[in-house]
Amino acid sequence: MSFQELRKEYQLRGLDEREVRADPIAQFQLWFDEAVGAGLVEPNAMTLATVSREGRPSARTVLLKGFDADGFVFYTNYESPKGLDLDATGLAALVFYWAELERQVRIEGTAARVAESESDAYFASRPLGAQLGAWVSPQSRVIGGRAELEARLEEVTRRFGEGPVTRPAWWGGYRVKPAWIEFWQGRPHRLHDRLRYRRAPEGGWLIERLAP
Repeated sequence: MSFQELRKEYQLRGLDEREVRADPIAQFQLWFDEAVGAGLVEPNAMTLATVSREGRPSARTVLLKGFDADGFVFYTNYESPKGLDLDATGLAALVFYWAELERQVRIEGTAARVAESESDAYFASRPLGAQLGAWVSPQSRVIGGRAELEARLEEVTRRFGEGPVTRPAWWGGYRVKPAWIEFWQGRPHRLHDRLRYRRAPEGGWLIERLAP
């Protein structure tokens, strides 16, 4: 089969301005709950795009670990490329793609580290293996092989013993505060529904329909 033949006609449902929530966080909650209810694999997986101080873009998949009126939260190594980008520019974009529901959510805004207390609380909730892994991995740096990671894991495991594992200073959360959020629903003939919530100058949100 050629690439030209890889096509799907989207026809599950539509997206109407008269039916969506007035607040985009409430609308995201609705869609996220439906993604979870549909049994999708890791519905909290999202593409995170960043840009370096020199203007170099980069994207990767991370996991959403919380959201509220203040924004969308994920956790990572501050010294990783994405952490360095976010600390340098404070700009981020997120994309959720739920293929089985023929839906996509795009978010653009500013990013900043969450409070240390918030990172501490989330780190304490992680499984032991994930806590140790945060100490072991110099994320995205070149290493000599798998054996190097395994040796570090043994050393870190001995260091903490059976006591609590503290959060590394280089690991924690970022919160992306949206400037706008777009909800995309696939429709027949590629005439998709796209509704964008954009922050109004006087406060609140404007809902705009975008051409597909």
